[in-house]
Amino acid sequence: MSDIIASSEGPKETIQMGSRISLHFALLMPGGEEIDTTRRSKPASLTLGDGNLLPGFEEALVGLAAGDDAQLVVPADKAFGERVEANVRLLARSMFADLSSEEPLEPGLVVSFQAPDGELPGVVKAVYDDTVQVDFNHPLSGSDITFDVSILTVEAPLAENAAS
Repeated sequence: MSDIIASSEGPKETIQMGSRISLHFALLMPGGEEIDTTRRSKPASLTLGDGNLLPGFEEALVGLAAGDDAQLVVPADKAFGERVEANVRLLARSMFADLSSEEPLEPGLVVSFQAPDGELPGVVKAVYDDTVQVDFNHPLSGSDITFDVSILTVEAPLAENAAS
């Protein structure tokens, strides 16, 4: 679902997979809280499909053109995913023995565990006598995100990228 606020007149190159684009954006929570933005710095430049944006955000950009301003609502399942209760785990408190005294074991602390494919961050939700509840869901999971964009430039996909 997109809500184009303004668009300039005349034929323009529209965004498609492989397009090179520059844009300003802000990510907004359902209540309007801004969680990330480029609007106070230089614009983002990327090639659609290069992995710099989540696929749901890329899909929302397809069809827009340079000069377009839009607020695109990206549903949770296409943004940071749905919350999965199985990702909230009770772990033995002894697993946290290496924390420094500068990092008290308390709700809100972000901890990281070594996983086979890299690090797995989690947020401490509760601390009990023998266990610690840790949420391994992405902090923005379960939330629809508004992707507020201003498209600055759009370049057609390169011929070798367009064929794939």
